[in-house]
Amino acid sequence: MEEAFPVVLMPGEVEALVESLKNFQLRDIGDHGWQRQHEYIEKLNMQAILSASAGHEQLLTELLVNNAKIPTLIEELITTEIWKQKIFPVLCRLEDFKPKSTFPIYLVLRHEASVINLLETVFFHKEICESAEDSILDLIDYSHRKLTLLAAQSASGKIPMEQKLSPEDLAQPSSMQELKKQAEMMEFEISLKTLSVFRFITGQVESLPVSAVTRMLNTHNFPCLLVQLVEHCAWKYREEGKLKTFENGTWYEVPPEDHVKMTKLDGQVWIALYNLLLSSECQRKYNFNNFNKNQILKLRAFLTDVLIDQFPNLLELQRFLSHLAVADPAPPKKDLILEQIPVIRDQIIRENSGKWQAIAKHQVNNMFSPSEEELKGQACRWAKTYNLDVMEALIPDKPRCGMCGSQAAKRCSRCRNEWYCRRECQVQHWQKHKKACNLMADALKKIQEDVQMQTTATN
Repeated sequence: MEEAFPVVLMPGEVEALVESLKNFQLRDIGDHGWQRQHEYIEKLNMQAILSASAGHEQLLTELLVNNAKIPTLIEELITTEIWKQKIFPVLCRLEDFKPKSTFPIYLVLRHEASVINLLETVFFHKEICESAEDSILDLIDYSHRKLTLLAAQSASGKIPMEQKLSPEDLAQPSSMQELKKQAEMMEFEISLKTLSVFRFITGQVESLPVSAVTRMLNTHNFPCLLVQLVEHCAWKYREEGKLKTFENGTWYEVPPEDHVKMTKLDGQVWIALYNLLLSSECQRKYNFNNFNKNQILKLRAFLTDVLIDQFPNLLELQRFLSHLAVADPAPPKKDLILEQIPVIRDQIIRENSGKWQAIAKHQVNNMFSPSEEELKGQACRWAKTYNLDVMEALIPDKPRCGMCGSQAAKRCSRCRNEWYCRRECQVQHWQKHKKACNLMADALKKIQEDVQMQTTATN
């Protein structure tokens, strides 16, 4: 008998949500239909994580492949990226736009993170990568944009350090500037998730379209970009002699005894390099000119015995680099093929070019200025989406106090959304927590009333 594991959705619900996934026009981002799909993706996200941890991810994987939904998710990812680059700055510049709550805009900013998180969870499987078909080119270009940003931030020392905003901050009327800071932090986390997705892509080099390999190696020169990420680890920094690393959405101080230990993100970069540089297909097509060769040989300084002990496969990479140092590889073989190019991003920008201001104003009037009743309705839907017991199963660390940040064991009994380490912290935090607490409490009360009505009707 199979061991039971936590579920967010029943198999029939998973199938229905996957089948319903569709692409939205840039103008329609934030409307009711888009919000419903965002909720669906969040639910699929939670179910995917729980299923993967229990080894039961086959159903979701098969549904995404059989319904050809990976290209849909990739287009959603890129559409939201364009919204953040073209529409969000316009919203921030509108002097007369002072929303009662920034929550609807926060949902859009979060959407890109939700989609990339879902892709990160499922892209481990070969059939998922293959089902992307031509859209894999768009995902490769997307990965290049995100990893280039990551390398640039690290090299310049401008890694986002802001803490995540609480629901109380997002509920304040004057938090657009704070939301911009939150967007920067989310962009950093999205880039780290993209690193994992790209690592999975490199593991399927032999199954990718020929144009995809050419794009990774010669159009974007990913090997050299990955070398930059090894040189400048964006997920690590030192402060007053202490080493801090970014994991699971938070910066942690690394104990001295673990300073030489490879992190998960370190491993993603090294595996991607291993997959690209040691693949016969890549060696045949990559241009090992003097610049590329010198950049790649920088890796030898990082391949220490301590690192290889943790990841023995890197010994093979070390041997390859030793051979590369004394050899002159043959020029890349040029195949006579008609190269494919990514089309999703260019098409969206072409269709909406010159309309950014009009789209922003349309969304301000129709999506991002909700009434108090609409805000309560949104809070109600999200309370249903986020089952607290399931959420706690997904969180690797114990909750933290909303006031002082210490480990917390007491939850607000009214909204059940905020944690505290002691009564004094809860009292001090109340003025800030009050508005969000009221919204969430009203939503929970509405859910309970709905359940009672359904129960009565059934009886």
